[in-house]
Amino acid sequence: MTIISSDTKLKALFLNCTLKKSPAVSNTECLIDKVADLMKPQGVECETVRLADYKIAWGTDSDMGDGDEWPKIYEKIKAADILIPSMPISMGVRSSLCQLMCERLDGSYRDMDPKTGQYPLYNKVVGVIVTG
Repeated sequence: MTIISSDTKLKALFLNCTLKKSPAVSNTECLIDKVADLMKPQGVECETVRLADYKIAWGTDSDMGDGDEWPKIYEKIKAADILIPSMPISMGVRSSLCQLMCERLDGSYRDMDPKTGQYPLYNKVVGVIVTG
């Protein structure tokens, strides 16, 4: 059994899948801020990544090369204890950036740890925020 000391901070990563680039106002970002404000007093370190601010290549590998900025985000994902994909919904469908995120996360299954057989997303807590 792993015992976590009270000095250990959990890390939450919010993946904002709004289609709006910064600094545009995002309803999804506003709700992320509300949730983060509830988590911080519990000792959770929170970070938000707005996917629209990155050049993310289409594909299903963890690095598509040629200027792909997904690997920067993927490292943050691997370092987080809690993942919270957050997205607007329009016409009953998640945003295209959310779909892209799902496809890119599919590439993590190729990054299995050869010693343990575990995938990078193993043992992570996941929550979802949907606005619409």
